[in-house]
Amino acid sequence: MIAELQCVVLDCPHPLALAEFYAALLGGEVNRPDPRWSLDADWTTLHTPAGTVLAFQRVADHRPPRWPDPAHPQQFHLDLGVPDLGRAREQVLALGATPLEEGPPERGWDVYADPAGHPFCLVRHAAPGAA
Repeated sequence: MIAELQCVVLDCPHPLALAEFYAALLGGEVNRPDPRWSLDADWTTLHTPAGTVLAFQRVADHRPPRWPDPAHPQQFHLDLGVPDLGRAREQVLALGATPLEEGPPERGWDVYADPAGHPFCLVRHAAPGAA
């Protein structure tokens, strides 16, 4: 295992409004404090009762998907928690991922594409039991 799923991130024009919609649909807590990310007007989270975390990311000029129109495809990405960004980078590249955006080490996350082009983020997190 290289990573742990942290959340599913949906692009949208109004993160808080979409989080509240899904909270009404699924239950859960909007914007519960969580050390894995910071919350602001561009990033909202929903911790569901089942344990899944949905995140909502503001995208300027958002174009909603149109089912099943590939010209307006579905828009989301996975955040995957890893204890060591450098090691995880080597491993995902060996699996066929493509780097899309790598930041300075203090940022704590980088963006890759899977072999079909879907973006995902590797996000540094402490290993279970680590202080």
